Amino acid sequence: MKISFLIVGTNFISDRFIDAVSRVEGVDIAAVYSRTQERADAYADKYGIVERYSDYTAALASCNINAVYVANPNFAHRDTALLAIRAGKHVLCEKIITENLADFLLLKEEAEKHGVVLLEAMRPDFDPSFSILQRSISQIGKVRRVAFEYCQYSSRYDAFLDGNIQNAFNPEIGNSSLADIGIYPLHMLVSLFGEPTRVTPLFVTLHNGFMGCGHLALDYTDQGFFATVDYSKITDGKRPSVIEGEKGTLLIDRINATENITLALRGEEPRIIYHKHIDNNMTYEVEAFRDMVCGFRSEKPYLLVTEQTMRTYDKALAT
Repeated sequence: MKISFLIVGTNFISDRFIDAVSRVEGVDIAAVYSRTQERADAYADKYGIVERYSDYTAALASCNINAVYVANPNFAHRDTALLAIRAGKHVLCEKIITENLADFLLLKEEAEKHGVVLLEAMRPDFDPSFSILQRSISQIGKVRRVAFEYCQYSSRYDAFLDGNIQNAFNPEIGNSSLADIGIYPLHMLVSLFGEPTRVTPLFVTLHNGFMGCGHLALDYTDQGFFATVDYSKITDGKRPSVIEGEKGTLLIDRINATENITLALRGEEPRIIYHKHIDNNMTYEVEAFRDMVCGFRSEKPYLLVTEQTMRTYDKALAT
């Protein structure tokens, strides 16, 4: 079965998605949708995409597409995905999948009802480094502390400081540093250890209400440890993420696209247990999505983690 995507959203992440698709067998881009025909045409011409639409209903009616890649602003994810699901299309939706847990549960219910695959495009879930990390935790003994972080100075922050507020710093369309890059370490934490029993947040908010950076303290004391998640779009982070156990520590260089995992056992020299450079690890999620649509793999474990992460996300914002 060939997976033919309609792309919704004509930004840099869609560029990376098209590159990833070009590397995966059995998947192609059949159409692009944008709010204006001019933008749809320009983007389609750039990549040689035949079908281009400014009418989303018409795009979904095309018999040449059976999947939709949702990469428009966060606030539009729910409705964009919902219409696609109800049109019988499989949906791969960029993170953060929805603005809250209730919206995600609606999409999940509708996907089950219509017999289509719904998946959040959470790259680390499918990166081979993740399974290495999972298997290595047992080597460090009883886990006592976890500190995950993703802090990256946004290229659009300089414009913000000059008074030009772009979408990346616009809270009115569902954007925040937690929804954007903080969701990566939070999601990985939940993937590895499940839901925390309690979340205590600290946020730094910019003058327009945008959450520029933040810190989450997460209670896993029922499992014998505590965790923190730090994230920022207004500073650069240089520290690795760590999982500390009684026998040693695991160090992860980058949460969203891991290249190195180091194992440092007590009394031994640290050693790299994973090293791999992939210039576009979206390839792995495209392969996984293809296999789910073809029935070779289940999306249910990943939907469970998304649900647990969204519940934790809601708690962080409500505290």
